[in-house]
Amino acid sequence: MTSTPRTRAREQTMRDIVRIGREHLVASGPAALSLRAVARDLGVVSSAVYRYVRNRDELLTLLVVDAYDELGDAVDSAVEENAEPPEQFRQLGQAVRAWALHEPARYALLYGTPVPGYEAPGEQTIAPGTRVIVTLMTILEKSHSGGPRASTPPATSDEAGSAPTGRLTADFSRIRDEFRLTLTDDALARAVLAWAALFGAVSFEVFDQYGPDTFTDTGALFELHLEHLAQMAGL
Repeated sequence: MTSTPRTRAREQTMRDIVRIGREHLVASGPAALSLRAVARDLGVVSSAVYRYVRNRDELLTLLVVDAYDELGDAVDSAVEENAEPPEQFRQLGQAVRAWALHEPARYALLYGTPVPGYEAPGEQTIAPGTRVIVTLMTILEKSHSGGPRASTPPATSDEAGSAPTGRLTADFSRIRDEFRLTLTDDALARAVLAWAALFGAVSFEVFDQYGPDTFTDTGALFELHLEHLAQMAGL
């Protein structure tokens, strides 16, 4: 269907609102976002902006979805379809880190301190927000279905008795059905740990949690983390 000039004008205005919102996010942080300030930079009266975005929370949601989608696009572009799972995992991790270091304010919006008074609407944010974990699950599924060479390392005696039970087992079963996975409960637990640890390592670097004098090459440290996480996840 061919779009009308009015539709194209509205789409352009929405893109401009998101662009200006990004700039304000970087300059002032999410808590200080103001639709009046966005309207001023857009060159219109504030009432005109309210026809497109009703309030600050809607603006935040636009920025959250925009950031999730750009991160997801970066990961999708980096992960080579024909690469082996360990290499795909490395590519995914490198893409997440590179995007986060390039976009620290937007990464903080997604994975930093929650914005006071804001609750992201799941119907708009869950799908873009799970793109990276879905890609990770796809990589692990490919690895674990590839035969004995790619199987999860056997549990040691120290890990005996650590199998999930009760409601956790039900959670894993629901996740397996939702994403059409064949991963065992143990493999899913390792996948979730790899996901959490990956973003934890990125957050430590983005938010400078290591301190200025601890590591001279955080890139090399991150590569080492990826190697250990890949082994832990059964890659």
